[in-house]
Amino acid sequence: MQFPTFGFALFFLAVYIVTWALRGSNEWRKIALLMASWFFYGSWDGRFVALLFASAFVNWGLAQAIVRNDARTGRWLVVVGVVLNLAVLAGFKYTGFFLEQLAALLERWGMGRDVPLLEVFLPVGVSFFTFQAISYLVDVHRRRVPAAGLLDLSLLMSFFPHLVAGPIVRASDLLPQFRRVPRLTRGAVSAALLLILWGLLKKAVIASELAANLVDPAFHDPAHRSSFDLLIGAYGYAVQIYCDFSAYSDMAIGLAALLGYSFPRNFDQPYRARSLQDFWRRWHISLSSWLRDYLYIPLGGSRKGRARTYVNLFATMFLGGLWHGASWNFMLWGSLHGLWLGVERAAKRRWPAHWPAVPAFVGILVTFHIVVLGWIFFRAPGLDEALAYLAALGAGDWRNTLVTPLSLALVAFGLAIHAMPARGVQAIAVRVRQWPAPALGLALGALILVVDALRPAGVAPFIYYQF
Repeated sequence: MQFPTFGFALFFLAVYIVTWALRGSNEWRKIALLMASWFFYGSWDGRFVALLFASAFVNWGLAQAIVRNDARTGRWLVVVGVVLNLAVLAGFKYTGFFLEQLAALLERWGMGRDVPLLEVFLPVGVSFFTFQAISYLVDVHRRRVPAAGLLDLSLLMSFFPHLVAGPIVRASDLLPQFRRVPRLTRGAVSAALLLILWGLLKKAVIASELAANLVDPAFHDPAHRSSFDLLIGAYGYAVQIYCDFSAYSDMAIGLAALLGYSFPRNFDQPYRARSLQDFWRRWHISLSSWLRDYLYIPLGGSRKGRARTYVNLFATMFLGGLWHGASWNFMLWGSLHGLWLGVERAAKRRWPAHWPAVPAFVGILVTFHIVVLGWIFFRAPGLDEALAYLAALGAGDWRNTLVTPLSLALVAFGLAIHAMPARGVQAIAVRVRQWPAPALGLALGALILVVDALRPAGVAPFIYYQF
């Protein structure tokens, strides 16, 4: 069940009616939301609903034990919890990859038949709810949040708007909201509906069109494409992944708001970043802040000297790449970001007086093209395909056999979005919330019809469903 489908619209309408009808009892409201979230998750594969419940139950028990024991015992319980959560993640996500690498190694030694190859089905969103569980245990140990009841923790980890592709909502943000009956205002409704429609436009029109008619053909057989095709294809993927992933976040934030809950912003015009550090303050903010707070800082951050800082930066981004999947491509993508973050830090240290004087547009252009280079490894099916893409890109063949005026216009529009005023959708919402209800309904209906008319047939899964 995907957001931009008629089936999901019916599902959400039913959830909306039932949960607001139960606003007189917060406990029953949360139970209804939990049942709806499990139904939503089970629409992919019902077997993994048990995994979701088991994960919540184990982490609930660990958190209860943490608060009842002394600090030293609590630290060991956190370690146990982190290991268990990472074991779940690794078991589903990395077993197949490591067995493949082992089989390839043994094949060279003439022993390839000795390793069975397993095809492990990856539960949707497993990376997101395991990271959420880890941060919850750590925050309970640090006394940043109190240990939650089983119902609240299960809903935190299962809440369907952010369940399968984020944002990673911290327990400190969402658990206090679960403890009270939410209120719904006209302003919140108008902002939420506009955010959902904005997400639908980015996903159903821009991302889907670019994927089907530019990006997928370019990456499918790069050796037989011109350098111009591949250059625009790389820019096209930069726009596609931004529109695809930010669309999911926009819709998740909007859907949660319609149910009375607030999620943090997850994207802030990332291609306007003047440095890669700035990029990670703007891109997938919930993940980058998670990596900073629960990996980079615990590793020592910048407090252990210059050399250790560079190592910590690289390790954080390398593991961030590995989080996306068991692939050499993701490891190289994370390594590229880690190395460039180190270069930026070294440059700022070497030329502190001149670094801020670099024109903003130079920093934006350099950062954007470092990001685009990384996206080639991120998108390519494998390492050989990524290297073939780069080789064909540098071949100097500037014929156009793939790029259409529409795809070029969508790439330009996707990048132009970053020139909009910050929080543009919210600013529009402030104005339209004063409209009479019939006028607002007609306008929203017309926009839905326009999006439906412009979008290509079918709905491709969101890119981050695979993570």
